[in-house]
Amino acid sequence: MEPTATIRSTIEDYIRKQGYTLQYFADISGVNAGTLSAIIKGTRPIAMAQLDLLTEGMKLEEGHFYEQYGAECFVEAAPHWRRLEPFLQRCAELDKLDCIQNVIRQVTDDRSYISELFEMAEGMFERGQKQAALMLYECVAECEKYQHSERLALCQYRIFTLSLGQDQHANLRAAVHFEPFINRLDEERQLDAIKDLANTYGGLNLWDKVLHLANELEERVNFMETIYRKNSDVSLNRLSKYPLFIYKYYSYLMKSVVFGEYQDYETALSFTKLYSDIHVENASSEDRLFIERFKGWAEVNTYLFLLMMGNLEALKPYVNYIENNPDELLPGLVKILEASNMYDINIDHVLTKFDSFISLLNGPDHLNSIYNTEISNERQVKLLMELAKYYLRSSDSIEGFVQLLSCLSHAIRINDHKTIIYCVGLFEKNRSSAPNHIINSYRQLIEEVYKGYEKKKNIYVH
Repeated sequence: MEPTATIRSTIEDYIRKQGYTLQYFADISGVNAGTLSAIIKGTRPIAMAQLDLLTEGMKLEEGHFYEQYGAECFVEAAPHWRRLEPFLQRCAELDKLDCIQNVIRQVTDDRSYISELFEMAEGMFERGQKQAALMLYECVAECEKYQHSERLALCQYRIFTLSLGQDQHANLRAAVHFEPFINRLDEERQLDAIKDLANTYGGLNLWDKVLHLANELEERVNFMETIYRKNSDVSLNRLSKYPLFIYKYYSYLMKSVVFGEYQDYETALSFTKLYSDIHVENASSEDRLFIERFKGWAEVNTYLFLLMMGNLEALKPYVNYIENNPDELLPGLVKILEASNMYDINIDHVLTKFDSFISLLNGPDHLNSIYNTEISNERQVKLLMELAKYYLRSSDSIEGFVQLLSCLSHAIRINDHKTIIYCVGLFEKNRSSAPNHIINSYRQLIEEVYKGYEKKKNIYVH
C-alpha cells in the first residue's frame, strides 16, 4: 500500500512532471526559491499565504489543498495558533465549512486556544461569516459548558440568533435552550437578548411568553435607569444595540401586540398611547430616528386596534398608512383580512390594490422586512390562511383553494404543525366544492406531510 501523498510531495511531483526548474516555478508562483526549496524538503512549514500562491501557480482551484493542509498541520501535528488563525479565516472566506469543522474538532483539547477561537468567532460574526462563526461559537460553548462565564452566555446568545430560521420547531428548541443563559450576559446585552427572544416567541404565537419577557424588559430598563442616574459615566460605552430608552418603549409595543392578539383591544390601545409621544432630553439624531419610528408604529397600531374593534372608519387610514410604509404591508394585510373575516367585510378593493405584493407570497423567495425571519414566516403563512378563508366564504372558492394549498405548502416548509392541522380542517370542511385538480394537489401535499412524519419517526426510533 503506497503512502498518501503530502502537499509537499504533490508540489514536487508537479514541478517534475511539468519539467520546470525550481527557480522557474518560484517565479510563476511568487514564492521565493529558497523558501520553496525548504518547503519541499520539509525543513520549513507552509504558511497560508504561500499555500495560496503555490495553488494558484499550479493552476488549481482556490483552496484546493485546504482539507489536506488541515489534516497535516492541525490533526496529524501539534497545532500552532499563528498558523491556525489564518487557516480558519481563509476557510471562512471561501466557505469551506467542512475544513473548519474537521480542524476545530481536533484542536479543542488544547484549552489555551478557547479565547482566541472566541475572538475569531466574534470577528467572523461582525463580517457576516455567520456559518463559520456558528461553528466556532459551538466549539467554545462545548468546551466551557460547565463554566458559568459571561463568555459562555454570549456564545449561547450568538448560537441562538444564528440558529434561527424557517423551521418553527427548531426555533422553539433554540429559544428554550438559550433562555436560561440570559442572566449571565452583561446587563446591557440582556436587553437585546430579551428583545430577540420575545420576537422569536412572538413568531411562534406564544403570547404568554412574550408578555412575560416584555414585563421583564421593562423592569430591567427601570433598574438600569436608576443606576445611570446615580452614575452617568456607566453608560458611556454602550454594549446594547439601541439607546436605553428604546427598550422600555419596545416593551410597551410588545405588550400592545400581545393584548391585540388576546383581542383585548382597549388594553392594547392603552399601551399604544405610552409609545405614541416619546420625549427624550437632548435627543441625538439616532434618538430622533427611533422616536419617529415609534410614532409611526403607534399611528398604525391605533388604526389597527380600532379596526379590530369593528370601527370600519379606521380601514381607509390604515390602508393608506401601510401603502406608504411598505414594511408594514405584510402584518397590515394580515390584520385587515382578520377583521374582514371576523366582521364579514368586503375588502376586494384592498386586495386589488396590493395584488402584486400578495403574489410575491407564493414565490420561492422570502419577503424582506424589518421583522426578523421567524416573524415574517409566521405572518406570511397567516396571510395566506386568511386569504383562503376570505375567498372560501365568498363566490371565488377556486381562489380560496389556491390560497389554502399555498398556505399548506408554506406551513410544511417551515414545519408549522398548527397551521398544517388548520389547513387540513379547512380543506375537509370545503372538500365538496373542490375540483379534482385541487384535490390531487392537496393529496400530494398531504403525502409530503406523511413522509416528513415517517422520517422523523425513524430518527426517533434509531
